[in-house]
Amino acid sequence: MHTSLPPKDALDTWLKSYPSEVENFGHLLLEENAGTDPAIAADLIPYFESAHFDARQCFHKLARISLHPDEGEAGCDANYPGSLPLIARKGLFGEVMSGMMAENYEFIGKHEYLIPVFLFRNHEDAGQYIYTLSRDPSRTREVLGRKGDDFIAIVIDEEGKVTRFIAGEAKWRSIWRQSVVDSVMLGEKIVDPADPDNRIHSGRGVWYEVNRALAVPLGLEQLHAILEECEPNKFARVIASLDRILARRNPDPVERTDLILLAGGSAPTRKAKHSLIPWDVVPEEYTAGRDLQIVELLFSNGEKLINAIYAGLWAREQVLAGV
Repeated sequence: MHTSLPPKDALDTWLKSYPSEVENFGHLLLEENAGTDPAIAADLIPYFESAHFDARQCFHKLARISLHPDEGEAGCDANYPGSLPLIARKGLFGEVMSGMMAENYEFIGKHEYLIPVFLFRNHEDAGQYIYTLSRDPSRTREVLGRKGDDFIAIVIDEEGKVTRFIAGEAKWRSIWRQSVVDSVMLGEKIVDPADPDNRIHSGRGVWYEVNRALAVPLGLEQLHAILEECEPNKFARVIASLDRILARRNPDPVERTDLILLAGGSAPTRKAKHSLIPWDVVPEEYTAGRDLQIVELLFSNGEKLINAIYAGLWAREQVLAGV
C-alpha cells in the first residue's frame, strides 16, 4: 500500500508554482527554480518506492524472485520497476508525479485527495516483461502501456464515504514544443479526407480520451479489488462505499475531477511563466463539463532525473511503513 507523504520541502525548493482558477478549471504551472540537479532524486525516491511497492510485490511473486533480489541472485536483473526500458519508466514517472502533485498542491475545488494504493499491479505487460526477463536476460523489448486511467485518488468524508475521485492522464515528452502539445492533445496529423493535400489533427488525442471517459471508470473497480485483498479492515467503509458507487443498478452518485499532467522539458523559445495550455479560460476542447485540473511540470535534465530515481529504488537497506 502507498504510505509515503510527498517531499513538500524538496518540491518547494525545486519548483516555482503558478496556480490559477477559472470557473471549473484549475491550472498549475510548475517551473524549476534552477537547472534540475539529479540529486533531487534522493528526496523523491521514498515516494516512488511507496508508489511502486504493491506492484513490485505482485510482479516479483509472479516471476518467483525475491522482493529485494541481491546482485548475483537468479533473476536479479529483472527487478521491478528499475529493469523496465526507459520509455516505460518515463510513463511510470508521469503517473507517480500525478499522485505527488495531487497530494502536495491545491487543485480545483480544494479537495484533500487520498491515494490508498497506486494501480501499477494492473500493468499486465510489465508483469510479463519481468517474468520473461527473469528467465532470459537477453529478452529486452519495449513495454506496452497500462490500460485504463493513469492515476486514481479519492476524497472521503468523515464517515468513510467516497464523495469524489480524481482520474489522471499523464504525458511525458522530452521537449514540449507547441507542435508536440497539439499532437498530444488533439491527436497526430492525418490526411484530411476532404482535402488530400492538407493534413489535420486526427482528434484522437488527450482531449478526446478525457471527454469520453466513463463517469465511473475501471480504475475505481481496480482500486476496490486491491483494497479488498490487501486492507479489508482498514478500508472497510471505503470498500463498502465503492461497492455502492460501482453497482450496475441504482449506484451512489460520485463527483469526478479530470487531471491532465504534462511533464518534461521546456522548449528553448518558451518564456518563463508561459504555459503550454492557456490558463485564463476553460479550454474549448474540454466538453466533459466536470472539474478539470491541468498541471504543467517543466524542468531540465528529465531523463537523468528519471534514470537516477529508478536506479536508486531499493538500492539501500530501508523499511517502508507497513511493510
